[in-house]
Amino acid sequence: MRLLILSILTGVLFTSNVTWLGDFNEAKATAAQTHKLILINFSGSDWCGPCIRERKEILENEAFEKYAADNLVLVRADFPRQKKNQLSKEQTQKNEALADKYNPDGKFPYTILMDENGKVLKDWDGFPNESAESFVGQIASFSATTK
Repeated sequence: MRLLILSILTGVLFTSNVTWLGDFNEAKATAAQTHKLILINFSGSDWCGPCIRERKEILENEAFEKYAADNLVLVRADFPRQKKNQLSKEQTQKNEALADKYNPDGKFPYTILMDENGKVLKDWDGFPNESAESFVGQIASFSATTK
């Protein structure tokens, strides 16, 4: 019984409290209502080594998730290659349309920070070779200047 309770508590404590959207229009609407910045992450989740590393070391880091929960609207545009990870046709079309507009060169990983109106403030081409805390600090500096 103790083991079961411990497992449940561990799951609750380590569950991410951030939501990654798949619809940029929904993200823009949410950002406009909440006056938050938008962070878009273009990723190849099952084939791109730097993408996987960015997700594990930065985007799933507690420091980033804590900051993002209160300050960002997150969008993931994923382009998996393995058949078992394929997205719905609708989601694939949304991701491709977003890439056509913001990532026409097909860079992976590619991360973009925007204001609530969709104006690009900063981008990271490839793996941001820094700690999650430093990454958050860069985002926070833009957040302070847009409010």
